[in-house]
Amino acid sequence: MQILTENDKKAYKEFLENNDRCNFQQSIEWGKVKEAWKNEIVLSKDEKGKIVGAISVLIRKMPIFGNFMYISRGPICDIHDEKVLSDLNDGLKELAKRYKAFTLKWEPDIKSDDEEFRKIVTKLGFKIKDDAKDFSEGIQPRYVFRLDIKNKTEDEIFKAFHQKTRYNIRLATKKGIVIKEGTREDLKDFHKIMEITGKRDDFMIRPLSYFEKMYDELAPDHLKLMMAYYEDKPISGIIDIIYGNKIWYLYGASSNEHRNLMPNYLLQWEMIKYSIEHNKDMYDFRGVVGVVDESHPQYGLYRFKKGFNAEFTEFIGELYINYKPLVYKMYKISEKLYKKLAGIKNKIKERGK
Repeated sequence: MQILTENDKKAYKEFLENNDRCNFQQSIEWGKVKEAWKNEIVLSKDEKGKIVGAISVLIRKMPIFGNFMYISRGPICDIHDEKVLSDLNDGLKELAKRYKAFTLKWEPDIKSDDEEFRKIVTKLGFKIKDDAKDFSEGIQPRYVFRLDIKNKTEDEIFKAFHQKTRYNIRLATKKGIVIKEGTREDLKDFHKIMEITGKRDDFMIRPLSYFEKMYDELAPDHLKLMMAYYEDKPISGIIDIIYGNKIWYLYGASSNEHRNLMPNYLLQWEMIKYSIEHNKDMYDFRGVVGVVDESHPQYGLYRFKKGFNAEFTEFIGELYINYKPLVYKMYKISEKLYKKLAGIKNKIKERGK
């Protein structure tokens, strides 16, 4: 076990990009996007010094309580190799001591039915919280839709879409929706549309500076901004992340105007075609809620993504170790109070408008 140094960065990037379990949230670039956090990467090497496993950790100072450690979507390794996982865990323990962390939260890219992985991490001392159903219950979505495109043609993929999805893609094309790749400057239009989307669907959005930071660290090799135009006016857009053998649909925005022209369907189809053209294995539509109920406010998003014939995927949930249980308990109490006060503040703000 060792912590990533400057000398290992090139080898780590190659290891990540060529690993079947590659995930952009385990990249050095993503660590830079999360500039409010300290990023450390634990490596496991074989006898010849070759990287055989890795896990990227974000560390953040929480006022009063101490440091919070978070792992998003790792590890990058054979997830059933107990020796490698144990080695990586030794590195996590070392980081916890170094930063005097009070807790470690880990949301791995592991399916919920992987019993072998469950046994290994439980043996290593992790507890598993696997009852989340909604977006707000974790940092990363526990449920996603993933489209397997490995060795498939455009025609095969398109024919497998739901009939209504195929119709909407054709409609957008027929009605004159034009898709263009955006530049850093186009992030301003994207963000304006994102603000409209957030207000309509009642969710908080990140500032423009966050998207600019993301663009600076990841574009052009690992990020694409795609914008949909109608009569030369931007009406919707998506940000996709490209890393290794996969592409992830990370952010989407749509204006209130011309939604009936179905630009979001055409945007997704263009990026799926790009994924096929560049020989990717998977197009990840990212999060949906785990409650498949037509009355749920997020059911429309579920139906939209399901229409592309992607696989509904449930992850294992949240793994955690509380290095300082009492401190963690106090932290959770304060977190609940903060969310409650923030909710009251937002309601008062809305009433005042």
